[in-house]
Amino acid sequence: MALAARLAGFLTRKGIAYRELAIDQVLNFDAAVMASGRPQDEFIRATPLIDINGVVMAVHGYNTSLDMDLVHRLTGRRLQPLTARQSARLFADCDPGFQPPVGAAYDIPVLVDEDVLGYPRTLMCGGTDNTLLELDRTSLARALAEADQGHLVIRGQNTGEREALTLEEVADKLQKLYRLPPMPALALRILRLTANTDASARELAELIEFDPSLTAQVMRYARSALFNYPGQINSVQEAVTRVLGFDRVAHIALGIASVRAFDVPRQGMLGMDQFWRHSLYCAFLCQRMAPRCNADKGLAYLCGLLHNFGLLLIGHLFPQEFKELNTLREANPEASMHSLEQQVFGADDNQQMLAVGHGAIGGILHRLWELPDPVVKAAGMHQQQGYQGEHENYVLMVQLANALLKEKGIGDEFNPDDLTALALPLGLSDSDITILSEEIGRVSGDLDALALSLSS
Repeated sequence: MALAARLAGFLTRKGIAYRELAIDQVLNFDAAVMASGRPQDEFIRATPLIDINGVVMAVHGYNTSLDMDLVHRLTGRRLQPLTARQSARLFADCDPGFQPPVGAAYDIPVLVDEDVLGYPRTLMCGGTDNTLLELDRTSLARALAEADQGHLVIRGQNTGEREALTLEEVADKLQKLYRLPPMPALALRILRLTANTDASARELAELIEFDPSLTAQVMRYARSALFNYPGQINSVQEAVTRVLGFDRVAHIALGIASVRAFDVPRQGMLGMDQFWRHSLYCAFLCQRMAPRCNADKGLAYLCGLLHNFGLLLIGHLFPQEFKELNTLREANPEASMHSLEQQVFGADDNQQMLAVGHGAIGGILHRLWELPDPVVKAAGMHQQQGYQGEHENYVLMVQLANALLKEKGIGDEFNPDDLTALALPLGLSDSDITILSEEIGRVSGDLDALALSLSS
């Protein structure tokens, strides 16, 4: 039984009290935790990170995962985990994979998650494959005395043994959904009608009026204060010809009919109630931006309305993971959706697994449903900041709309964005941003009421 030499020397020099715990020789730290028989929430671990400026060690709870967006916010650096070869060189006196979470022993600056310093006692790797180290709160504070503290991890995450989803599993489930068929029959008929350049308002109205519920929702939309139509609206055809126009009616009807493909809870920050609220606001903003951004208003509206369908697909296919994602979203308002989705759908380092993002999975679904290419691209790429490429304006409009909505507490994430930087590639100014923000306030009551009616 022995500690790594540099760790033992550091603890002795600093006069830090500790207790060594012998275990059977194991292959990795996870096995060491299991072999100890001690509660997992007493353990901490080290995650060494690197960029061009050097190495940093992040110290956090064993059952937690780093939120790299929070690490970036704290450090201003885009750090990445060390490779196994880099770690072996840096921790040459340690058994592979057993680097101790005491960076000062190796002259490495440390970031420590603020929760760790509150542990009454702490267990950690001692640098070897047969020894653990136990420190009380005072000793741990001394060992990490020079560390920078902050919130580094995703809180409230699942700590069970649920296996992550593989690419093959996701593809298989998507393919099964595709054979259901992937789009409800009414939505498919609406989509085909919109592709017909000779289609009339009467044909669209007749198609919608086959469904009483859809008819009522379209009529409610047309009669809302959003449009301030002064006369009576007695039919869907009147809504098309007098108020909304063919494209807008077709798109809202397509969205409503398509959502029926999914069985998703109404409640929660990612539930159906908030989905409709977010989607309608985003669609409104994208349509308002379109004339200033050389984009088609109808397509812009549809991109905003359907960009988050990936969340519904996750909820429909993977209800347990969706429930976990919903819980994490509420517990970690400052974290990005990308980070939360990586935690829910990620995997350990020994397996090549898929961290599913709702943007990418939504883009896949839209492609299978043969929706217009800008809609596919806006859904698939709206989580990718700095996107450049095909249908770029539509992606950037959705991103800017989401950023504006974050400031109003609307949407699925609330980490701040640089509005000016998002607006610049679209040719929009700060005054345009101000006008759009004011317009959100003007229509909020009507959009909220409409969202509630659509989700019920």
